[in-house]
Amino acid sequence: MANPCELIVALDVPGADDVRAVLDILPAEIRWYKVGLELFSAEGPPVLQVLHDRQKHIFLDLKLHDIPNTVAAAIQAIARHKVDLLTVHAAGGSAMLRAAAESTRRHAGPKLIAVTTLTSLSADDLQSVGIQRSISEQAQALGALSLESGIDGLVCSPLEAASLRATFGPESLLVTPGIRLAGDAVGDQKRIATPSEAARNGSNYIVAGRSLLHAKDPAQAALNLLADLRAW
Repeated sequence: MANPCELIVALDVPGADDVRAVLDILPAEIRWYKVGLELFSAEGPPVLQVLHDRQKHIFLDLKLHDIPNTVAAAIQAIARHKVDLLTVHAAGGSAMLRAAAESTRRHAGPKLIAVTTLTSLSADDLQSVGIQRSISEQAQALGALSLESGIDGLVCSPLEAASLRATFGPESLLVTPGIRLAGDAVGDQKRIATPSEAARNGSNYIVAGRSLLHAKDPAQAALNLLADLRAW
């Protein structure tokens, strides 16, 4: 990477025409874009070609979570589309994670990033589904499980990034959503930080979507975010 930490713009938009509009508006220096469930469900693999045509890197955020054979087969299919990063869910367990890692190696697929705990969840949310560990303990435990199973990195909130970086060292990739500039609306994210805070905490990639795309001036908002990121 050209920078120690790089911005990924989340394409939380309904269709391919909206993707093209975003690409036309935002600074060309932004190299990475995230395609999530909403957009991929609406457009399918053809939307990825829109990004390939602009020479952009693709983070496909599908959070695969199924039996090992199904996840392995899904990764084999996704490998044909030449995306760069793909999410799996760490809660799928070690057998699923190992199958995912083996499939991406065998089929020259994307680097795999495991989701530990969604940034929309609080400690109370974890307890409501029977998880008694703290958010930090859950992230550490699922992070260790994922990396030991051959996964390349982790999705975590910027608040967990520092402890995960300290525990797992410099080799694992850390991708952190929940990025906001001071004064931005929080929305449904509960564990957030500024770009520079996330970078200082050890993030390799930060993810911002609505705070950019819903701004009065998305291009200026992106430039402000990039400036904050470089200030770390």
